[in-house]
Amino acid sequence: MENIDPQHTESGEAPKPIEKDYESHKEDPGPAKPAVTEKDENGAGQALKWVLPIAVIIGLIIWFIMRK
Repeated sequence: MENIDPQHTESGEAPKPIEKDYESHKEDPGPAKPAVTEKDENGAGQALKWVLPIAVIIGLIIWFIMRK
């Protein structure tokens, strides 16, 4: 089992609010506004929605050919 850094475990607490005054929370800042509000219009999900089914179909075709 690998060592897990205790800072990166989920505590079940509410997420920190968006950071507005970085200087006063420098030791433990919250997320920046763009990290929370930025839209993910061209993310990897759009590509994977098409790539994964095609890869599965090609894999099945190759598997059926190689099986015989």
